[in-house]
Amino acid sequence: MIWPFKKPFRQQIARIEITGAIAGGTRKRVLAALKTIEEKKFPALLLRIDSPGGTVGDSQEIYSALKRLREKVKVVASFGNISASGGVYIGMGAEHIVANPGTITGSIGVILRGNNLERLLEKIGVSFKVIKSGPYKDILAFDRELTDPEKDILQALIDTSYQQFVQTVAEGRNLAEEAVRSFADGRVFTGQQALELGLVDRLGTEEEARRWAAELVGLDPEKTKTFTIEERKPFWNRLLPGGARSASTLGSGMNWLEFELATSGLPLWLYRP
Repeated sequence: MIWPFKKPFRQQIARIEITGAIAGGTRKRVLAALKTIEEKKFPALLLRIDSPGGTVGDSQEIYSALKRLREKVKVVASFGNISASGGVYIGMGAEHIVANPGTITGSIGVILRGNNLERLLEKIGVSFKVIKSGPYKDILAFDRELTDPEKDILQALIDTSYQQFVQTVAEGRNLAEEAVRSFADGRVFTGQQALELGLVDRLGTEEEARRWAAELVGLDPEKTKTFTIEERKPFWNRLLPGGARSASTLGSGMNWLEFELATSGLPLWLYRP
């Protein structure tokens, strides 16, 4: 990592940016950055979120780490163009949240998606012989329809994950669970609507969120700078235009194919490419 030497860390605001799908690469990068913020004793963190969501476990781990960091560091989240689903979950780890009036947020809920190609496989004469240790080992197999018991199992999984999400939002925003459930039905809404629902604290830009973070720790908003903590790229990547990143690469450093393979059959908070 490259560090600022002009001012002590205590006189600067750390900044982390979360963009694109939330998956393993995002989790590793953000957790490392949060550890650095604590070690270098930054007084505040500006967390910029521009993500449609991602995997459940990775979002939960980032949220938990932010909650721990809040014991020592003020955390202000800034919602960008879109901060939905897993992006909202992560935002609940911040003490305060700022969103643009037109930010797309919400999508609080859990979705599990499987593909049934049984009819297509029959047309082309392809079938599978499965040997399994138990009746549910091939649950969500793409070559057959789900059985009723399998649907019950998966619905229970979804319901449990959904309850965790609702509880987290209720705790993070000091709302009653029933109030959260009234809008946590998968719908999306604007930043303006999120403010009315109590999901965010203020409407404003990232710059306004930065100024608020500075004020919270007694720093001069006019003079306080932010330092973005990001993963250091290999030397050859820094020499090439665009860091040698292809257009098909997600913000977390994972390409589209890897993301699909990593999340196939796993519960996701709404993710749209």
